[in-house]
This record gives sequence, structure tokens and C-alpha cells, in this order.
Amino acid sequence: MKILFMGTPQFAVPALALLLERGYEIAAVVTQPDRPKGRKRELTPSPVKVFALERGLKVFQPEKLRSPEAVEEVKAISPDLIVTAAYGQILPKSVLDVPRYGCVNVHGSLLPRYRGGAPIQRAIINGESVTGVTLMYMAEGMDTGDMIAKVEVPITDEDTAGTMFEKLSAAGAQLLLDWLPRIAEGTAPRTPQQESEATYAPNLTREDEKLNWSGTARALFNRVRGLNPMAGGFTYLDGEVFKVWACRIPQGSDKMMRPEWTNLFPGSVLETGAFGIRVRTGDGSVVLTEVQPAGKKAQSAADFARGARLPAGKLLG
Repeated sequence: MKILFMGTPQFAVPALALLLERGYEIAAVVTQPDRPKGRKRELTPSPVKVFALERGLKVFQPEKLRSPEAVEEVKAISPDLIVTAAYGQILPKSVLDVPRYGCVNVHGSLLPRYRGGAPIQRAIINGESVTGVTLMYMAEGMDTGDMIAKVEVPITDEDTAGTMFEKLSAAGAQLLLDWLPRIAEGTAPRTPQQESEATYAPNLTREDEKLNWSGTARALFNRVRGLNPMAGGFTYLDGEVFKVWACRIPQGSDKMMRPEWTNLFPGSVLETGAFGIRVRTGDGSVVLTEVQPAGKKAQSAADFARGARLPAGKLLG
């Protein structure tokens, strides 16, 4: 069976690696074009491209997969099956119709919940305790195709988007491998999604990254975890962007408030120390443990607090 693999971020690499390990023929790899990254805005290849080139695989990087040139390239490859994992573009019908075994997608949620480009981050931000991976046949809509199988993966308070990407990418790779024989036989199930149960996980915006100190401590904690390590949550300190990469909810956050803290606005620094920076929230407090001031590298909040002037009442935001 000749497979055309499509993927871009690190999430997709384990599936491609496992296919190669088990001897499947990868006719080519389709990934997004190199994008500028970092302060110098240097063109940087995707993790999937790096992995593929290291193994001598053919790599194809169309700006738009629905362009006539890209469609003709896919037809020329003539794959038996297309496998996608976080590729980042919706496949047009002209591509979906090419492989004889169809097109399957490894999606990082329990569909029909969290359709879209940021299912893992938004599941954490929304405080979910369980997510998972769905293997599905692809359709023209966004993550609307018939489902083949699912696997659940718990989310713990220790998890970030980064750790969940690792867990779900491994689970998705194994799910794909387990069902490939039945996909090739034409005996894999096709379970339609219930549209009434669908929810969406659009790509994160700058506004999603802004921390709302008036919210609950749990909501802030979940948002910071859901943004780590991709973008980080941000607020403002002395008018400059101040990123928060990690925080925790102190035990008794809403009950151990000193009298002098109760009238402070959400976002106010309450105290600092070896534990980090404690900040007022709408219902208690959180302790920042890893931060990044403007123009500097990420560091422990305790180290930052030692060198900064952060008196009680100092307002973030």
C-alpha cells in the first residue's frame, strides 16, 4: 500500500515514524512551506519536513493544496491512501477522490467535540479532564468525516499543551497503525458524527493569550497550561508585555487571604518569595512560577522577583 503522508508539527512525526518502522511505503510527504520564525525571522522547516528529509523521503510543500498544480502533483504520486495528521489545510474534493482507499485523518480530540486547528490547547484551557484521538475518514468539511475509532487520554493538572501533544501523538500513531489493515480491507467502520454534539476549537489568537486576572484561579491556571509551550500567556508589567509560562494554584487560594489583600484589584501582586509571585485573581490567587519579562529569556518567577521591584499592590495587566 502506497501512502501519501500529510502533516506539519511535531504532533504528526510519531505517526510517520511508526509507519516507516512497520515497513509501509511512504510515496511522499506533504507539509506546509517553510515559515519565518524567531527574532531574525529566518525561514524554518516544519518538524515533519526535517524528519522526512533525514530519512530520504520526497517532500512536497504547496502553499495551497487546492491549487491545480498541487492537485496534479498528488495525482502523479497516485497514492493508495492519504494519511493526514495536523496538516493545517482542508483537503479539496479533487484530492480526496485520488486514493482508492480514501483519506484518513488523525485528529487530536474526541470528535465531534473540538473540531478545528487547536483542539489540544482548547481542551486544556476549557478545563477538560479527558481528551483523546479520533481516527476518521476525511470529508470536505472541517473534521466532519465518518469516524473509524477513538482512544481516550486523561488530562492531569501536571499536563501542559506540550505534554498532551506528546501523549496524543503517540496514542494517535498507534491508533492509526492498529486500524490500517482494516482500512486497506475496506472493513473499517464508518460512524457518522452527531452534528448536534459538535464543538469547535479554532486556532488561538493574540486575544486568547491575554490573561484575565478577574477570572477564577482555575481558569487562569488552565489557560497558562494550554498556552505552554506554544505562545505563553501574557499580561503587562509597567506597560510592557510580561509572559507567564507556568503557575500553580496555592492550597487554600480562596481561604487564606490576608485582610490587607481582600480589597486589592485582581492582577495585584500579593507577595513574592522563593515560591514565586502570588497574584490576586477574581476568586483567590495564583502563584506564578515561570515568567518572561520583555526582551529577556524565560526564568523562574522567584529569580525575577529577587531582582525586580514588586511591592504588594503592584498591578499586572
